[in-house]
Amino acid sequence: MTRLFLSNPAAWAAMPGAAIAIHGLSHRYPSAAGDLTVLDEVDLDVGPGSLVAVTGVSGAGKSTLLCLLGALDAPQSGSVVIDGHDLAHASRDELADFRRAVVGFVFQHFGLLDTLTAAENVALACTLAGSTARAGRRRAQELLDAVGLGQRLDHPPNRLSGGERQRVAIARALANDPRLVLADEPTGNLDHDSTHMVMDLLWSLPAEHGCTVVLVTHDRGLAARAEESFRLDRGRLARSTP
Repeated sequence: MTRLFLSNPAAWAAMPGAAIAIHGLSHRYPSAAGDLTVLDEVDLDVGPGSLVAVTGVSGAGKSTLLCLLGALDAPQSGSVVIDGHDLAHASRDELADFRRAVVGFVFQHFGLLDTLTAAENVALACTLAGSTARAGRRRAQELLDAVGLGQRLDHPPNRLSGGERQRVAIARALANDPRLVLADEPTGNLDHDSTHMVMDLLWSLPAEHGCTVVLVTHDRGLAARAEESFRLDRGRLARSTP
């Protein structure tokens, strides 16, 4: 058994992009007709600093896979190993440290706080990651500059376009200098031009921020741009063919 032990979460952040090894991962949900299997003996290996995409129809288990990778849910069977540490055998506190120190999340519906400005949304994430208030404000400006929104610092989400809101969400996801970024249908609510702008930004993360990126999407065209692409179908994961 490999034990996850995060006595010094700052040490995680100093490492390069995360390496992922998933083996024999299965997950089920109860239903009126019996247990519904959404992941069935899934295997997946991702090298550090890679960008991989997972496609599949709605309900295929893509979001469940991301939740398990991000330690938001516990594996029912099989293993989810990040840099040699098995999340299945971590304590609740260890998993909380893992999420805070290692993972950045990007969601389809942005998840921004409407009562805060763009800068305040990102600064809050920086503070939760351990920054002082002053350092968080400075880091928020740096990150928003990096995603091309340095002129939108004081704008609340309702004064931003969908693409701009998603770029704020990406900046927020980078607040803790994550080694693993998990993006769940990040372009699902965007128009064509915003989709490509956001995807270009996500594609730049491994080179510019040194992180590993796992993206789930229903769009095979977008997935085809990834270094590797996989498809979930009836719980089974297979490499996609061009």
